[in-house]
Parts: sequence; structure tokens; C-alpha cells
Amino acid sequence: MRRLGLACGLLLAAAQPAWAGPPYVTDDPDPTDLSHWEIYGFANGAHLGGDTAGESGLDINYGAAKDLQLTLVIPAAYDGSGGGMGVLEFAAKYRILHEREGNWTPSVAIFPRVFAPTARARFASTRANLLLPVWIGKSFGDWAMFGGGGYQFNPGVGNRDFWTGGVALTRALGERLSLGGEVYHHGRDADDAAAFSGVNLGASYRLADHWSLMGAGGPGVQNASREGRYAFYVALQAVY
Repeated sequence: MRRLGLACGLLLAAAQPAWAGPPYVTDDPDPTDLSHWEIYGFANGAHLGGDTAGESGLDINYGAAKDLQLTLVIPAAYDGSGGGMGVLEFAAKYRILHEREGNWTPSVAIFPRVFAPTARARFASTRANLLLPVWIGKSFGDWAMFGGGGYQFNPGVGNRDFWTGGVALTRALGERLSLGGEVYHHGRDADDAAAFSGVNLGASYRLADHWSLMGAGGPGVQNASREGRYAFYVALQAVY
């Protein structure tokens, strides 16, 4: 069941034109702009017990209405012994509060996410999961801070529901490059698992008007020997 804890962090990472979301595990409250697309061709992974496992695929986001983003993640999963279908994700981000310049009012969004049981048991849970998070963000010139989290329903024999979340800080260095870091955490998600915390450093670089390259990675810092010694995420982003 420890593989489920590893998968949890990877699934959260697969969820930035404004500030963030990918490449970070921590998400931001800004939905995709109305009638626009954000598509990430991504690969992620984490190392645990001599094995590296993760997913690669497409993270597709569409601005379906004012303040509303619809998300579909279509991944393939892999580990040291092979690969297969990953966990399909369906989500909807709705911004309920807009950031206001000149005061401390942040942006706030809810982003419920369903994880479908489409992967084999060795990759993820064979039961549907539901994550109910709240994400908050505020920008200060070239700096931006965002964070939050929520509760994940994780049914199944030996599984546990758990809290998860994180906080990130980024800085724009000119019009093309953004650097940042985050601390993230999720609680014990199975009877034989432990709570886990990790840190990541990340970067995003705009290659052209519609294309960006991004990546993040870092070590586990709580129960890393049981839940994951390090993790990474890389993606090519298209915005139209």
C-alpha cells in the first residue's frame, strides 16, 4: 500500500500562465482564461525503495466560463516492472474571490477533483478518489505566494482518507523566466503508510508566445525512506 502514498504526490503534481500550478504540487486559484486552452505534456516520477514510478501524459485545461476551468488528465503509468494505463482525473476549478490590488484581498478558488479507478492496483487505488481543496493566492509585483489544500476521500480496504496541502513562493525574473519553491504535505493514506512532506524547487521558461518549458523537483523530508526519497515533474505547456 505504500505505493499509493507515492502515487498521491504524483497525482497532485499533475494538475501557469498567471503564476503556478504546474510544475508545483501546490496549486493556485487562477482558472484558465475564458475560451482558452492550457495543455501540458508532462512526465513525473518519484523514487522509493530502489524503484522509480510515475506517470506521463496530457493535462488538458479549458476556460469554459468566467472563473471556471474544466480539467482532464490522461496519463500512462510506469514503474520498474513496466507500464499501463494511469489514473484518469476530472476536475473543475471555480474562482470564488478575485485578488484586489492595493489591499490584502487574495484570489480564492475551489478545485474538486475525481480520480477514476482506471489504473492497475500496483499503480494506484482501484477505488475512485475525491479531493476537495481550497486554493488561495496573492501577488506582490514580481512575487507571488499561493497555497492551500483539502481533504481526499480514499476508500478501499487498508486505505485511509487524508488531508493534503502545500505553500509555494515564486518570482518572475523578466518576461520569460520564473523561479520558485514549495513545501507540501499529505497525511497517512493507508494503514501501512506514513504521513509525508517534501520540498521542491521549480522553474518555468517561456520559449515562445504560446509555449513554455517547466520543471520542478526535490527531496522528501518527512518519512522519506518509507514514502519517497525524491520526486520530479517536467512539462511542455501550450496556451491558446
